[in-house]
Amino acid sequence: MAISVFDLFKIGIGPSSSHTVGPMQAAYDFVQVLKRRELLERVARIEVHLHGSLSATGKGHGTDRAIIMGLMGERPQHIDPAIVSPCIEELLESQALMLDGRLAIPFRWTRDLEWHDESLPYHPNAMTLVAHGHAEELYRNVFYSVGGGFVIDEVQAASGELDSDTTVLPFDFNSAGELLALCRLHGLRISELMLENEKAWRSEAEVRAELWRIWEAMQACVDQGLAAEGVLPGGLEVRRRAAALHRRLEAMDDDRSLIATTFSAMDWVNVFALAVNEENAAGGRMVTAPTNGAAGIIPAVLHYYMKFQPEADERCVVDFLLTAAAVGILCKKNASISGAEVGCQGEVGSACAMAAAGLTEVLGGTPGQVENAAEIGLEHNLGLTCDPVGGLVQVPCIERNAIASVKAINAAQMALRGDGNHFISLDKAIRTMRDTGADMQDKYKETSKGGLAVNAIEC
Repeated sequence: MAISVFDLFKIGIGPSSSHTVGPMQAAYDFVQVLKRRELLERVARIEVHLHGSLSATGKGHGTDRAIIMGLMGERPQHIDPAIVSPCIEELLESQALMLDGRLAIPFRWTRDLEWHDESLPYHPNAMTLVAHGHAEELYRNVFYSVGGGFVIDEVQAASGELDSDTTVLPFDFNSAGELLALCRLHGLRISELMLENEKAWRSEAEVRAELWRIWEAMQACVDQGLAAEGVLPGGLEVRRRAAALHRRLEAMDDDRSLIATTFSAMDWVNVFALAVNEENAAGGRMVTAPTNGAAGIIPAVLHYYMKFQPEADERCVVDFLLTAAAVGILCKKNASISGAEVGCQGEVGSACAMAAAGLTEVLGGTPGQVENAAEIGLEHNLGLTCDPVGGLVQVPCIERNAIASVKAINAAQMALRGDGNHFISLDKAIRTMRDTGADMQDKYKETSKGGLAVNAIEC
């Protein structure tokens, strides 16, 4: 399948790309099929069934609310996060769902929305949507939210055709080895090769403009996170920390000691990551990068570069994101970016590798050094479980993004100190992530049935 940089970086809302963004898009798509088949006016009732991981942690991730908003005609990239709670409250009070935003049908939360522990065959993130008429079933479909906001339906899952995009790319690659060989053969940097591929879909000017829009959305998310204070929703009483840390950083005296300087640099990276993931946990406007659970890492590292690197400009942003996307494509194609499928190594691990690659590229690294940085970032997240406490994307998710952001910078630094030659290849690290995910017990894969999710609870 042909994957674009804009498949990996998508504007949406929190707290989860697989449990919020994907389900909202699936529900929206379901309504569009009803409209195309001229069935919408005949719908008398909608049933929603959540399976596997979507059931296990769906309440904490807002999956039920996201699906309702999708049925109302909202899409993740356009919805105003502020309207979600009022719309849900109105539905609960009236027991009427405004299908496609205009057709009122009865909807009883406890009757029409069901939670099922068992997973469906293709992927643990599954939902079944059923439209009934007054006397018969009109249409049903099963959707799988496979990570990063990607959604496929039952027909696609059965056929193995996970993406209908048949665009022919000038420099198609399915492994890091192939990517490096193409760069050597054509004398291209990774960002240059990715830009040529993106031009199969849109002009260079459009690519640059859209990537700058992605960067502006990342900046807005950080700014919002640095301004907001208080307690995050969900019941864990987790307090936001980014705003207070930001104030302390801005008030710090200049201390030129090595330790103080190093700590200050890490503090800035931490505060950027915390700001994004606190905003994600609050259901705010996000950029999936490549998932929401790991959405703070790439913005934190890119903010770090743009703030402290003299003469950093728009071209650097574009090169960073294009290079990061190349690594994300490899993780998506050859393993997974879904925490429900391979654990948090697929989310935070992939994002750490992507950020390390992007930073190495804009700091002048060779393709070999970029691949090395990505491998270091991924290798040292292998085996990372997805065990959110209370099914919320808060503990340990928020801090985990900050730690991985610093790790990505260190990976880039180590790679730049070398010549690109190293013992374990990125392809082998990605394959290991896939195999480790297959061996990992389901309780450690976004079900909140193991790890910190159970040990944090006082009995």
